[in-house]
Amino acid sequence: MAAFIRQRCFAVVLGVLLLAACASREPAPEVPALRPAEARALIAELLPAQTADRGGWATDMYAALASLQIAATAPNICAVIGIVEQESGFRADPAVPGLAAIAWRQIEQRAERAGVPMLVVRGALQLSSPTGRSYSERIDNAKTERELSEIFEDFIGMVPMGTRLFSGWNPVRTGGPMQVSIEFAQRHAQARPYPYPVGGSIRREVFTRRGGLYFGVAHLLGYPASYDKPLYRFADFNAGHYASRNAALQNAISVASGIPLVLDGDLVRRDDEDRKPGQTETAARVLAQRLRMGESDIRHDLEQGDGETLERSTLYQRVFALADAVEGRALPRAVLPQIDLRSPKITRKLTTAWFANRVDERYRRCLARAG
Repeated sequence: MAAFIRQRCFAVVLGVLLLAACASREPAPEVPALRPAEARALIAELLPAQTADRGGWATDMYAALASLQIAATAPNICAVIGIVEQESGFRADPAVPGLAAIAWRQIEQRAERAGVPMLVVRGALQLSSPTGRSYSERIDNAKTERELSEIFEDFIGMVPMGTRLFSGWNPVRTGGPMQVSIEFAQRHAQARPYPYPVGGSIRREVFTRRGGLYFGVAHLLGYPASYDKPLYRFADFNAGHYASRNAALQNAISVASGIPLVLDGDLVRRDDEDRKPGQTETAARVLAQRLRMGESDIRHDLEQGDGETLERSTLYQRVFALADAVEGRALPRAVLPQIDLRSPKITRKLTTAWFANRVDERYRRCLARAG
């Protein structure tokens, strides 16, 4: 009992000392927010030297940050600049080499899946479109994703064959200066009012400079993440929110269980109606007894991988406790996802890690310009 009392007294004294230390420590000085004109001037100054219409880019980038209530600091500005420079070279609607050939391959694949002969499809595409030219001509002359997206939207809306082949499926899934996902933009606009008049549809807004920057900034910076390096946000921009955090959890599960895993950031299989466990969930189930968790609890926590709450889950905390003990050190809480990039536009082997590191190089050059 005496030992217990001494321990309690020591704890109370230590707590008092810590509180006194906190009380005597001067609060960190707040960085004053820049006025709009100052923020726009800073953005214009940090843009790459060859950027055309610096004032226009600065205005739309600041508007995106301000609308989303994200501070216009040099790190945030440079993060956005790094993505734009990598994805489009500061072109609102960048040209895509060989776009017509890519489009025809997509049409052929879609026709094959639908069981429609290409001869019939090509006949339908010879019809005159709302612009006066045939759909086929417009495809052959398309240079940008915006042009191709509009062709498919017209085809779906005007021609019965278009509805049969492409209803709900437009092959152009990203666009604009940050190559943001159109699906993400549409979901974001449903959850939060879009600050500009909508020019036809949210899909079309993505291909504008203002819309592409707004939704791109939202995807890059508009979610809470406890990363110690912006590198992991850049990876998430490519692989999905929290992919780097999730890949770190997969690594910890692998260390604790001894089962090798692909660190791709996908924690559960979502395409299976029977809810069969994927590799990550199977490996986590091996640890069930040591985690003191049932299979349904493991599944429940893994399903939180799309949000911030995963880090407060029982699974996350206990897995890392086990893995840290196995390794004898704290494992990283963020890891670059191991994902090979696949797209009709990609003609060489690229990965999410390659993308993140390329953007990070541009980000650091921008910070150097900021001094």
